[in-house]
Amino acid sequence: MSDLAARAATAGREIEAAVAAVDPTACEALVAEIAGARRIVLSGAGREGLMMRALAMRFYHLGCDAHVAGDMSCPPLGPGDLLFVSAGPGDLPTIEALVAVARRAGARVACLTGAPKGPVPRRSDLVVTIPAQTMANDRGDAATSILPMGSVFEGAMFLLFELLVLDLRDRMGVTPEAMRDRHTNLE
Repeated sequence: MSDLAARAATAGREIEAAVAAVDPTACEALVAEIAGARRIVLSGAGREGLMMRALAMRFYHLGCDAHVAGDMSCPPLGPGDLLFVSAGPGDLPTIEALVAVARRAGARVACLTGAPKGPVPRRSDLVVTIPAQTMANDRGDAATSILPMGSVFEGAMFLLFELLVLDLRDRMGVTPEAMRDRHTNLE
């Protein structure tokens, strides 16, 4: 691992470039959607799902009524609610099924993706695109990252989410102390 620092710098630049290329207007629309939602349910598959779970935790810290799809305590969605999904490659059958259920229930759908022409983004009300390598384009000439599979997309998700939380915190008037007070004491 003698070139750890060099690889870290390259990977960091790739993630930074992906986040910097996200449309700020789409991010502003997402912040407005989240801030105006009665309830938010988040979902993603694989490592993207882990990033969505991390964001659900931050939403809870902000005081949002936030849940993760599939958890036993996840309530039903309906009008006024938001399903926020990640579909990096744009075509994930499990996520597509959740989108269909949410839409039938009258909820709005926001999608984070690297492939905005995929079926999941096309069925969403709001799409935020992270232009980064995902599992859909990680082979052969299409591969652009030193990191494996969808790691750049997933790393960019984490960074983008923390920046969205800062905007939401300001918009909702939540102090850092209030967020900290909502952190679990069961660790």
